[in-house]
Amino acid sequence: MHKSHLFYQTGNRRPRVGRAEGIYLWDVDGKRYIDASSGPMVSNIGHSNPRVLAAMKKQMDSATFAYRLHFENDAAENLATMTASLMPPGLDRIFLVSGGSEAVESALKLARQYAYVTDQRERWKVISLFPSYHGSTLGAVAVTGMHQFVEPFRAMIRVMPKISAPTCYLDRDELTLEERGLRYAKLLRDKIEEEGPGSVLAFIMEPVGGASTGALVAPDSWYREISAICKEYGILLIADEVMTGAGRTGRFLASEHWNLQPDIIAMAKGFAAGYAPLGAMAADRKIVDAVLASGGFAHGYTYAGNPLACAAGVAVLDEVLENNLAGRAAEQGARLKSMLAGLMDRYPFIGDVRGKGLLLAFELVADRTTMEPLPAELNAHIKLVEEAYSRGLIIYSRRTRGGIVGDHFMVCPPLIVTDAELDEILAILTDSLDAFAASANLAVSRN
Repeated sequence: MHKSHLFYQTGNRRPRVGRAEGIYLWDVDGKRYIDASSGPMVSNIGHSNPRVLAAMKKQMDSATFAYRLHFENDAAENLATMTASLMPPGLDRIFLVSGGSEAVESALKLARQYAYVTDQRERWKVISLFPSYHGSTLGAVAVTGMHQFVEPFRAMIRVMPKISAPTCYLDRDELTLEERGLRYAKLLRDKIEEEGPGSVLAFIMEPVGGASTGALVAPDSWYREISAICKEYGILLIADEVMTGAGRTGRFLASEHWNLQPDIIAMAKGFAAGYAPLGAMAADRKIVDAVLASGGFAHGYTYAGNPLACAAGVAVLDEVLENNLAGRAAEQGARLKSMLAGLMDRYPFIGDVRGKGLLLAFELVADRTTMEPLPAELNAHIKLVEEAYSRGLIIYSRRTRGGIVGDHFMVCPPLIVTDAELDEILAILTDSLDAFAASANLAVSRN
């Protein structure tokens, strides 16, 4: 393999991509890969969509960059209008960014500046979940709940208070799901009281867990109660919809499943579906108006509202809306989830299958009864991914429990995936699980 001057998270090398279309990518040697994770849950409408490419080409013929302090541009205005129309009532002010970390960072800073200009300067603490992941900027790291992403930078940031994510599937008690949801929600109330209600600014959460918890869905009671607690204490509710937004869970926003009314929403990933770096923050008008009246939002990015990225975003949203891809995610997600759950009969080491729409995951365990994780030294989260990759199937994995132990795998193909393509994904995944089980000396049922 050629020498490279690039480096990313690790020194691992991968083949060079040749082309991509639909749910498939090919390397330069012609080997085909199924993008069963949509990259990192990004490529919601699939690769090389002609409509999006045409929209980008049209914008390239006009203008590729216009700095927001010098010019407005039609693409950004159109994207903001479309986005506002898809938000909960009142969240009609849109701030455009280049990705998920920027969207979360913007949400945190807008929330703080709102408190600052409305005589609530003592409010600065943002409570979040553990495990959780909210981005790679230092502000986003401060609210992230994963050891490996936080510990190296702890001395550089003020780590924010955490409460347990609603991991009800791990609980072994006599409570109903409704009761478990309320118990986990009470942790938010307890933490607010512990920190001092007057010091707490916001609570940030993913409506459906992302890579940190592997598509974790809480009981309905949890969403209802955390929303009520935020209102009771005058705390802003920030929904991190970076991974869940743009139709991935079966609604345009995952918040819609529970009729949540966040004060601020962060989006990215499927928002432009990988065609250009793009994200957005949607905020309640009262928050934005107060900040702008105070002299302006002390924040911004060079590529905010970039016309080329926004043209791609408009075309992506057109595809999502006109083809009802959120509805398709719900339909195909139900089928895929059933297929994944069916694997539990063959593989006793699959302990849980969870998720919503086409944001799905399964978790491997040593004991399904106790949910004890596989030995960390087995590195299952790496080995199964490599078995699948060698067979031309791309899935996404993380350590499940705080980034230290546990193994879950995200299976989140583009929302355009067909029945035949789901069958192909499952066939390769089955072969990969067989190979992994053999290498790890794990039992497989052949019935």
